[in-house]
Amino acid sequence: MKNIKNIEPIEILRFDEKHITEINNANEGFLIIGKIIPSFQEGEWVYEEELFERTSEMKFPDDHLNWSEYINKEDKVIFLAYQNKKCIGQIRLVKDWNKYAYIENIAVRKEFRKSGIGRMLLIVGEEWAKENSLIGMSLEAQNDNLIACRFYIKEEFVLGGVDTLKQFYNPNIDITLYWYKIFT
Repeated sequence: MKNIKNIEPIEILRFDEKHITEINNANEGFLIIGKIIPSFQEGEWVYEEELFERTSEMKFPDDHLNWSEYINKEDKVIFLAYQNKKCIGQIRLVKDWNKYAYIENIAVRKEFRKSGIGRMLLIVGEEWAKENSLIGMSLEAQNDNLIACRFYIKEEFVLGGVDTLKQFYNPNIDITLYWYKIFT
């Protein structure tokens, strides 16, 4: 684990209008090292990992949303992680129809990954979800984003579903995975 988080304190702030220009700062490339191969056995989703011979890097396009829709709203929120006044991470959540806090995005700048920032953001997101009487958190990830899937598993998310058609238009994505963390 990197020691970056111990150099300067991390501050988690609720997103407001002064943060709009920084919202995509944590959106950086990530490594594609393998994929999750799911199967449904005896009433539950199980999976294996397949590592690729060659790794590659991928980056999602920056989001261009109406960010004012996330300011002071009851049904959606963004939390940003800052260190030394620099935005280093974000989590974006909405109340979903099924009583889950759906994580639209979670991202951490490359140099801060594996330093606890993602976990801090999930904790703040979970607190928000519980304050809003939601039953858990959910998100979706592509099966080739193995590093992210490993993170979700470590944070006690379970695979709850698989979709082979959602990303049909994208020949690079085989399967969308649905991850859930149910509060008990």
